[in-house]
Amino acid sequence: MQFIKPGININFTGKRKIAFTISSFMILATIFLLVWRGGPNYGVDFSGGVLVQIKMAQKVSPSEIKKALALVDLQDSIVQEFGEAGQLEYLIRIRKTEVELSSLGDQVEKALKTGFGDKVEIRRVEMVGPKVGKDLRQKALFAIFYSILFIAIYISGRFELKWLMSIIMALCLAFVVYITSRFGISVTWLILIALIVTLTLCLFLNLKYALGAIIALIHDVIITLGFFALTEREVSLSIIAAFLTIVGYSLNDTIIVFDRIRENLRRFRRKPFEETMNQSINETLSRTILTSGTTLIVIIALFVLGGGVIHDFAFALLVGVVVGTYSSIFVASPILMIWEGRFGKKAQKKK
Repeated sequence: MQFIKPGININFTGKRKIAFTISSFMILATIFLLVWRGGPNYGVDFSGGVLVQIKMAQKVSPSEIKKALALVDLQDSIVQEFGEAGQLEYLIRIRKTEVELSSLGDQVEKALKTGFGDKVEIRRVEMVGPKVGKDLRQKALFAIFYSILFIAIYISGRFELKWLMSIIMALCLAFVVYITSRFGISVTWLILIALIVTLTLCLFLNLKYALGAIIALIHDVIITLGFFALTEREVSLSIIAAFLTIVGYSLNDTIIVFDRIRENLRRFRRKPFEETMNQSINETLSRTILTSGTTLIVIIALFVLGGGVIHDFAFALLVGVVVGTYSSIFVASPILMIWEGRFGKKAQKKK
């Protein structure tokens, strides 16, 4: 199906500097927000505590609920409206990890029924210990990291037929992770070091397609996380699932563009690399718009009609699909062009 007429020639590569400026600004803004707020706003899944969802029979304010919770010394809990307007549902987040978590749910129910009567309905109570939350946070970070690593291995073998090089990169990375973990470095710094080593190995081993894909994926995850920091949304296990989904979706779009670039490079050997790349992006533009457009229709439906339980999940996908489509065109592909301009010409001169 041709959504865009054949022969269109939009100068995407000519706008790469503008795109890099926009991406750099969003990444720096994300880093600033995370530093300013002391890191991501972790949910109960990662920070430990109790999450209570309640339904009231009448309209009350979060401050009134906090006042009622003062009866059991939980007035410092975070209370917010949940779901669509008029549903009278509220989320109570309790992060008192120094007390017995198993009794907190009963304490909240008792305090609310004392303050508002028996018309209070407890919809759900989720409890996570602080040690479990820390372990889940570490595993979530490793899940994102290893997904990006295995993607780099696949891209290297799939597009550059360098399976041996990609396996060497994986072994080197496993060695670096093992050595650094022995020094008791935090998981966040451990993964940051591993990512830097991964990018360095891509440069050293001449894995240009893998380099472009990895930078684009890191770009997508960071900017999506930035939107969460900007809107003060919580990062939970479901959001990690959304991040992994974004990584897979963005990679799929990037592979489509990369595959066409590789085909055209074989067909038009004498054509300048920039023209070949721009032509390839234009040729896949119809498919990109159709795929992203139909996906966004479903995600918007989930975001608007899905209810509060999956609202943040749908928001992450909404941002991720838009950013992932953008990065496939304006981040991953221009990385190849920069590589070709700096290293490709040097290799030709040596020959």
